[in-house]
Amino acid sequence: MFKEEIVAAIRVKHPELSEQQIQDMFMQEKGRSGGLIGDETLLRLIASRYDVEVEKKVVEFNEFLSSGRLLSGLNDVSVEGRLVAIFPVHSFNNGEKSGKLANLMIIDEEGILRVVLWNKKAEVVERGELQIDQIVKFLHCYTRKDQFGKVELHLGSKSRIEVNENSQTSYPNVEKFTSKIAEITNIFSNVNLAGNVREVLELKTFTKGDGTEGKLLRFILSDDSADIAVVVWNGKVDALGRQLEPKAYLYLINGKVKEKESGGFEVHIDSSSFVQIQPVILQISKIADLKEDDIVNVEGNVSSVDSVREVTTGKGEQVKLFTFELRDETGSIIVTVWRNQIEQFSNLKVGDIVTVKNGFVKIGYGNKLELTTRSGTQFTVKPI
Repeated sequence: MFKEEIVAAIRVKHPELSEQQIQDMFMQEKGRSGGLIGDETLLRLIASRYDVEVEKKVVEFNEFLSSGRLLSGLNDVSVEGRLVAIFPVHSFNNGEKSGKLANLMIIDEEGILRVVLWNKKAEVVERGELQIDQIVKFLHCYTRKDQFGKVELHLGSKSRIEVNENSQTSYPNVEKFTSKIAEITNIFSNVNLAGNVREVLELKTFTKGDGTEGKLLRFILSDDSADIAVVVWNGKVDALGRQLEPKAYLYLINGKVKEKESGGFEVHIDSSSFVQIQPVILQISKIADLKEDDIVNVEGNVSSVDSVREVTTGKGEQVKLFTFELRDETGSIIVTVWRNQIEQFSNLKVGDIVTVKNGFVKIGYGNKLELTTRSGTQFTVKPI
């Protein structure tokens, strides 16, 4: 039964409920589930609360249960799905027991399901035997609820993992279970998103409560509905590395929704979140085509090199500044390099080929355009 038919069935038995009220209940459930459960399954749950029977989909019986049919406390169940997330193996020792575990996420027609591999089963991740997009069978498993009440699939000593290389099932893309940025409200605790990186902001370091160094990186994610700030924490900053760059397309699974003091929302990425980034094909802009406020990639030959000097910023800070002129077949532009990024230009010479990734175009001295660096700017230098 399609979603519209389920809504209609609820209203037939409960005409006092409007479509908008049912939609509001649906959005609340979607927020609570973090997008891990399919829309039709959520509507079936709402229908059952109002004692509305809806026609079940007729499916051919097989040995596998779909994610939407799993309940906590089941034993000896088998599930198949497409692998969409692989988390690093984690070792633990709580005083009573020690071991290791690895978390996976798979997708089927009804949702995204977390799969937990314990001890020896986690070794398949350590050995690199599983890859994103593989169709995988998890046999003879058991289910339990996580700390948020969501059902997980667990693999014990009798469980098996099989990669189904000849699967005839076409499982959906992650985007089926993503939310639009504009849909996010305070009823969302977790969210799945898909979109393009619009801008990578400054990386910050801080001292954590235990005295170790922490890291925080922000970027702006955009889809066709809105933009939102995404905050990456600690180990995830290193894991994303240089893959995170403007125009990159990514899937974000299990991001944490936080309300900002200034209003609106942001999404936080921690160790329980997964990000898959599609590589960006580098597009080089011609210098003659640059416009103020553009974030661009430019490549050319060095035509002049200035010495490093110290300047005072508007905030009274003394910082190092280095400039050189870059030229391509269409024109030339001054490139301004700040602070620690200067170190990689100690041997720069006229004629060297320099590629500037994610430089920012602004109006500089003499009312002329210049290309300046930001925290997300990267350089490649090919000496002559």
